[in-house]
Amino acid sequence: MQVVSKENVKGFLIIQKVVGRVLLSGERLMFLLVEIEPDGVVPEHSHPHEQMGICLKGKAEFQAGEKTTIVEAGMAYWFPPHEKHGVKVIGHENGVFLDVFSPPREDYLSKQKEVTRNI
Repeated sequence: MQVVSKENVKGFLIIQKVVGRVLLSGERLMFLLVEIEPDGVVPEHSHPHEQMGICLKGKAEFQAGEKTTIVEAGMAYWFPPHEKHGVKVIGHENGVFLDVFSPPREDYLSKQKEVTRNI
């Protein structure tokens, strides 16, 4: 078993105003805690990973294709592999999201290892 605390995991910059922390990663799943500042944007993108998550704090516009949906604390979401999507935090507080990826994202695992090495 492995147990971690967010406070013990150093964050890395994904893009401006967006910080990620790989909380846990196994063979087939990865937990990524994402914190986005107000008006922070994750531009439209896609990846081969299945992604689902839950909004833990704040409010954001999620866009997938032509559809835009407001996601608030307590709401969950899912993106199939290769679906183009983006996020913009709205309101005055940070958005905090727990994203789950399958398989784990090697790019984020590498960034997490790099910030851990530099401690």
